[in-house]
Amino acid sequence: MLSYPSTISLSSRTLNHLADRIRQHRNQQRSRWRRLDAGRQALLALAHLRNGDTYTRLACGFAIGVATAWRYVQEATALLAASADDLATAMKRIRMLAYAILDGTLIPIDRVADQKPYYSGKHKRHGVNVQVIADAAGRLVWASPALPGSAHDLTAARIHGIIDALTSAHVMTFADKGYQGARGSVRTPFKRSRFRPKLSRRQKAVNRAHAKIRARGERAIATLKTWKILAKLRCCPRRATAIVQAILVLHRTESNRYAG
Repeated sequence: MLSYPSTISLSSRTLNHLADRIRQHRNQQRSRWRRLDAGRQALLALAHLRNGDTYTRLACGFAIGVATAWRYVQEATALLAASADDLATAMKRIRMLAYAILDGTLIPIDRVADQKPYYSGKHKRHGVNVQVIADAAGRLVWASPALPGSAHDLTAARIHGIIDALTSAHVMTFADKGYQGARGSVRTPFKRSRFRPKLSRRQKAVNRAHAKIRARGERAIATLKTWKILAKLRCCPRRATAIVQAILVLHRTESNRYAG
């Protein structure tokens, strides 16, 4: 089998952050000798999450077994996910925003035995639903735990308590037509219906302005999906939440790399 060097588009700050967490965990567990030191394990986990490298490729590149590569990635992901912010903690930052943008995205998965709950009729594929909150500049602020892909965006937002949290914090929030009926502080575009066959000129102008604002939220989703592991999850869909939470922690570390 051939091997080759590669790169990861992340800073050393992110690598050191993860390596420190792994090192602390090993000290707490009084772990014995490992095949890879904390820095190499962190590098292996980042290659999997950022580049989407498979366990077989990682095992070859780091000269370890496939089972060892899998175990190292699971350990690093769990350590990161454990320190991720929940919605209540994230709201401390969100309530300081001029306004927020709420959108949902589908993360594709392989078909599973119990596939019906994961099939999205909107996207015509299997996946998990993740709700994303962005700021006025389109920067990723928070992402929700994953739900089966059949969940509607509005239903998912209500299950996670996002609508109530944003309304209680009086944060003006822009969302697409999928959130019609959310009420509270969530604003959606005007929609034609049987009782409103045509939109007025003013309503069309409001929709155009709304679309320009909401389009910035797509940047946050694009930022989330720069982590290639999310291009298509090839693991149990129940692990999607831990992976998304781990990525949120790494993204925040990377985006604050010039601080301090």
